[in-house]
Amino acid sequence: MLNDLENLPDDADELKAIIAGLAADLNSQTLLIEKLKHQLSGLRRQNFGTSSEALDQLELVLECEEIAAAADQPRETENPPETPRLQPKRKPLPDHLPRDEQIISPDLATGGACDGCGGKLKTLGEDITEELEYVPGRFRVNRFVRPKLACTCCDKIHQAPMPSRPIHRGRPGPGLLAHILVSKYADHLPLYRQSQIFAREKVEIDRSTLSGWVGASATLLEPLAEAIARHVKMGQAIFADDTTVQVQAPKTKTGRFWTYVRDERPWAGVDCPAVYYRYTPDRGGKWPAEHLADYKGWMHADGYTGFNKLYDKGKVTEMACMAHVRRKFFDIHKSQSSDIAAEALKRIAELYKVEECARGKPPKERREIRQAKAKPLFEDLEVWLQSQLNACKSGKSTLAGAIRYALSRMKRMTPYLEHGFLELDNNTAERSIRPIAVGRKNYLFMGSDRGGKSAAIAYTLIETAKLNGVDPQAWLTDVLSRIADHKISRVDELLP
Repeated sequence: MLNDLENLPDDADELKAIIAGLAADLNSQTLLIEKLKHQLSGLRRQNFGTSSEALDQLELVLECEEIAAAADQPRETENPPETPRLQPKRKPLPDHLPRDEQIISPDLATGGACDGCGGKLKTLGEDITEELEYVPGRFRVNRFVRPKLACTCCDKIHQAPMPSRPIHRGRPGPGLLAHILVSKYADHLPLYRQSQIFAREKVEIDRSTLSGWVGASATLLEPLAEAIARHVKMGQAIFADDTTVQVQAPKTKTGRFWTYVRDERPWAGVDCPAVYYRYTPDRGGKWPAEHLADYKGWMHADGYTGFNKLYDKGKVTEMACMAHVRRKFFDIHKSQSSDIAAEALKRIAELYKVEECARGKPPKERREIRQAKAKPLFEDLEVWLQSQLNACKSGKSTLAGAIRYALSRMKRMTPYLEHGFLELDNNTAERSIRPIAVGRKNYLFMGSDRGGKSAAIAYTLIETAKLNGVDPQAWLTDVLSRIADHKISRVDELLP
């Protein structure tokens, strides 16, 4: 670079060399400014302001840790060994709550006689167990009254067994557990806030108690989440994506939630939609390879290289995403008002207009529509992008990078023109990520990897129910009331 403008050389060749150097520096700085402006524009759109819940972070982390600890504890048997528990003393259920009383009498022989000797029975007393239940808008207490009957001849005692409950020896009923899960993972209410809401009803339930209930429920419902995973992997085409989540323990790190979606409604498929979530401590390519080890078919995904381990095995075929291509041109147009980016967006919009005509039709009809209308547009877009890349003044510009990305991904999009059961983009998976994105703005951290696994189970159940138009709270209430006695080999019967 020229440092002394007063001592310019007289030689023309030297002056040309100085000018060439200045031009190169100017071009380099222009590209850097363009790149920084593009990055700044993207960051501004992603910035939603600072969190106003910073003081609540400690409680949010603690509740995730307690959920993980409860989920790791084995489910109790009917007659657990008597061991001391380091738990706070239970308070009696509030007297002001209405009671729904059920009298559960023993199943006796004809005439109510002793089934041991046929003698007459007399009442000795009764066992009363109270269970805290939740009906939307109000609390209720279920009272299970089990009379004890003794034979007057042989002194044999008769009493009906307690019905199975979601948490053995626990206070919460299935409706209350379902409400807590849906509030946390669908309505994004951290447990400490739920505890405050319950306190307004004069029902004191500590946040740590709620955490234990959530962890135990996730463990109980895990076989159902695995059944949903099997259903997803039976599809001939799925959608995959991932997103970040901050994990607090054992040390702060960035974990990942993976989503795998099966949704055949756009091509009039008869099978029900479902979404399967998995949590992992990092973004290693081994995780999706492990999750989809037994899957064979097409997978809509972004250009993440970690998926290559799946593609290399030959069982999974990649289908690229036009939405990712469009997003790069949109960012450039937003930050630079580029005419080329605007034209690319216009051409991509024409492809989506064709998709609107094909949506909801059987695969054969969709292929015919795409072959007639979309294929010429797709091929023209590819040729036009190549011509614009050749005309770019600098191959290092953000626009040139977006065009190269588009051309590389479009080679992996062409299968959608031949197969009616494929989609043009991966928006189905991206939509399934939204609940996690909204939720992490409220709970901020996962307490541990085990807490992430519990969250993935809850998201799997709740979001699958929503995809099928099923009220997740009503469905989970029914499932939690039956799953403890349900045979594991028939768990598919409980799917929404």
